[in-house]
Amino acid sequence: MLPKHTSAVEKLAKRENPYLKMRQAKSGSSGGGNKLIALGTSTGGPKALQYVVPKLPADMPCGMVIVQHMPAGFTKSLAERLDDMSQVKVKEAEDNEPILPGYVYIAPGDYHMEITGNGSQRVISLNQNPPLAAHRPAVDIMFDSVVKYGSDVVSVILTGMGCDGTAGMKKIKKAGGYIIAEAQESCVVYGMPKAVVDAGISDEVLPVQNIAEAIMNAVRK
Repeated sequence: MLPKHTSAVEKLAKRENPYLKMRQAKSGSSGGGNKLIALGTSTGGPKALQYVVPKLPADMPCGMVIVQHMPAGFTKSLAERLDDMSQVKVKEAEDNEPILPGYVYIAPGDYHMEITGNGSQRVISLNQNPPLAAHRPAVDIMFDSVVKYGSDVVSVILTGMGCDGTAGMKKIKKAGGYIIAEAQESCVVYGMPKAVVDAGISDEVLPVQNIAEAIMNAVRK
């Protein structure tokens, strides 16, 4: 079963001041404030994300960026739907937007998303450069942009056709990042995760129901 919806009152109370949330997350004993979670998915992703994002805690100490293969006009409604279900704040990413703790940013359809900046000053950069292997947004372009953060990266690949994300994950792994792949048993299409598993770079291979917990464990290491 999917996680229960959070009441509107609870969500409003949590979101009154995102900067207060940021201070609280940084002062938390769990650590992980310098981490960045980067997730890629395609076919079956919207449903898979409903098993991951709503399970992330409101005090998540870092931000999360997501590339879901989707055309323009669909990612905003996906973000809004996930936001209604979640303790974290979920939104469609905007150009030059800072990445805050407790926030999840979904790349807009038809835009590549890259991450720039350092430490707590990481920023989203959107562009309409040519598609990569017919994808815009492309998972590999986002993953390539976070390689520079080395062991601060927790990288996740969920259900999807093809192999978008594998090349970027190889670089993340080499740089010291952590790799989580969805197991075949819960995938709608075991393509993108299979490519990562077959490459021998996954640190964990888990059914989608267990991935949020694995993400948070990796963040707090």
